[in-house]
Amino acid sequence: MIVKMLVVGPLASNCYIVGSSSTKEGMIIDPGAEAGTILKTVQQMGLSISLIVVTHAHIDHIDALRAVKERTNAQFSIHEAEKELLSAAPMRMLIPLGLTPSKSPPQPDRLLKDGDRIDVGDLHFEVLHTPGHSPGGICLSGHGVVFSGDTLFNFGIGRTDFPGGSHERLMKSIREKLMVLPDETIVYPGHGPPTTIGDERRGNPFLQ
Repeated sequence: MIVKMLVVGPLASNCYIVGSSSTKEGMIIDPGAEAGTILKTVQQMGLSISLIVVTHAHIDHIDALRAVKERTNAQFSIHEAEKELLSAAPMRMLIPLGLTPSKSPPQPDRLLKDGDRIDVGDLHFEVLHTPGHSPGGICLSGHGVVFSGDTLFNFGIGRTDFPGGSHERLMKSIREKLMVLPDETIVYPGHGPPTTIGDERRGNPFLQ
């Protein structure tokens, strides 16, 4: 498996390009900004992008979505509980974040739910519904890694003061969906550096 992390946009969001070493099929997780940089990196990696997965519909994770989808013709997937936020969430977040969306996001090709499987070539990931930061926030787990979106960070957790957020639901999601993974599982978060489940279990101050 190939994993490339790009830090994009004014809020330093992590966009991940994930590909199969054998089939060269790939997916993009959270194209938050800088579509040109994302697409150039895909080309350099020699991947054919068949899927775009968005962990949640906040603007810093979707602002390059339309441009990337139009260039790759990839299918776009998001949790069913986030569909209505695709148009509403960016506008609600403009004033506090001081951002303006470049293009309105497209409608999803596939609506995800907890337990669904994402297939990319010979790679297979399970969809974990982890509400709290947003109602339809998801993580993708497989091959010894978990892409955690804005649910879990390196010694931090997602904020819960946006519309639809809930600290109680977020903590429940982390404990029931992420802390049950093996300690050696690599966590690729929506912001900040990677970590592991074991390091977060032992040292994350929000989980003590």
